[in-house]
Amino acid sequence: MTGAVRTARRRDAALAGLVAVGAGLGSGELVAAFVAPSGGPITDVGSLAVDLAPAWAKDAAIALFGTADKLALIVGIALVLALLAAAAGVLEAIRPPIGTLLVVAAGAAGVVATATRAQFSPLDLAPPLVSVLVAVVLLRRLVRLAARAAPAVPAAPAAPASDGATADAEASTLPTGPDRRRFLAWAAGSAALGVLAGIGGWTLRAGARVASAARDAIRLPAPATPAPAIPAGAAFDVDGLTPLITPNEDFYRIDTALQVPVIDPADWQLRVHGQVDREVTLGWDELLALPLEEHAVTLACVSNEVGGSLIGNATWLGYPIAALLDRAGVSADADMVLSRSIDGFTAGTPLEVLRDGRAALLAIGMNGEPLPAEHGFPVRLVVPGLYGYVSATKWVTELEVTRFDRARAYWTDRGWSERGPVKLSSRIDVPREPVATGTVVVAGVAWYQHVGVERVEVRVDGGAWQEAELANAISDDAWVQWRWAWDASPGSHELQVRAVGSDGTVQTAERRPPAPDGATGLDRRTVEVR
Repeated sequence: MTGAVRTARRRDAALAGLVAVGAGLGSGELVAAFVAPSGGPITDVGSLAVDLAPAWAKDAAIALFGTADKLALIVGIALVLALLAAAAGVLEAIRPPIGTLLVVAAGAAGVVATATRAQFSPLDLAPPLVSVLVAVVLLRRLVRLAARAAPAVPAAPAAPASDGATADAEASTLPTGPDRRRFLAWAAGSAALGVLAGIGGWTLRAGARVASAARDAIRLPAPATPAPAIPAGAAFDVDGLTPLITPNEDFYRIDTALQVPVIDPADWQLRVHGQVDREVTLGWDELLALPLEEHAVTLACVSNEVGGSLIGNATWLGYPIAALLDRAGVSADADMVLSRSIDGFTAGTPLEVLRDGRAALLAIGMNGEPLPAEHGFPVRLVVPGLYGYVSATKWVTELEVTRFDRARAYWTDRGWSERGPVKLSSRIDVPREPVATGTVVVAGVAWYQHVGVERVEVRVDGGAWQEAELANAISDDAWVQWRWAWDASPGSHELQVRAVGSDGTVQTAERRPPAPDGATGLDRRTVEVR
């Protein structure tokens, strides 16, 4: 067999594998839209990959891709599946049934991923099983068609008269004719059906999310305790400075859900149990009827690097968690509340933090509207002063009162610290580009939730610290803006910033990575002055 013929056969076999697996995945996504709208073959495998990945891999993904980490994971999974599919096609052509077995093994991984996710029901197995069945049937059919389309191997190659003659002779042995066209027609048709099925599945699930959640129809009740009016001087008018209140569409998102959970508020319930005097179950209508409070609170991700953007400030509407715990009657022996999301994520929050008077909320509103789906609709937790991995559970359905020595949460099982208090931090937002000599405004934000920031200082090229102007704070639970007028001289200069807390704590210059309990160090920026 000539090299060109061998290459052509393997190319067709690889194409058969890609088309078969792609059509299988598309079929599975379509079935999932009807029987398991919160899942699907790809997202289930991705969720399992997230759960099994070591902490360092997740940290690297967040550091590299930021809030696009989920998209990067899906793309990575798609590339791996494409390589496996192509390999399955080639193996099925040259060593049957190894290709089929490879597809079945990949499907078994999908079944395991589905069976181990939260809120599993036997019907959820239908999508991965359909994916495997369709992929195997099409793989075997397409590989047979590809084999028929391939040419017979010449008994003995003719001696070439010239290089051109050799090329012509070899080209004449490549697949042609009606069998070749039949293979390509089957491949094209199968690929088209797979794409249409996949698009249909994703579209139907998107419609189900909107229909079941009915978010747009919700009118939030007025808070019994509204947030104080933003005082004059709380926001500086500086181009490029982070807004005092982060718009919902710009608020960072870091969580373990590859697909936003579908929750109809009418079906939502919160169960408070564990070391309590009485178990409490709270429904959506009952929650809306309670005296709600509104507070401006800054949330931060523990993966945020020094100077990073995984932080935001919003006005939240919700019911105090402390009041709910009082209603249940908490055991004196308890020291932790384990919150659980509908997608299986858990966070362990120190009990004393939830009961010390801070604005720890069972939140339903964000910046005057119902929670966006990706930020926890219909209900999430908001706890000032703690990183989100130990406090900010989205799509929350359970609060278990327990102890740190009896229960462990999602991220603490992966090497992160148990309690996660947010560290005193500050960030330089501007300038971002080269500037001209003369007066230059340096500005940014600083935060120390539930303590407050007393002052911010800036220095140039390692010189003396200069006090910056601090905006009026909304509250101790929200970040504060700062600015400083710099008399910039020509050259390259390094700016540094540090904050001092209301308790006298000075932001440390020791640079440490986010793991295991949050990054430390001073934000710095090199600025060219011309």
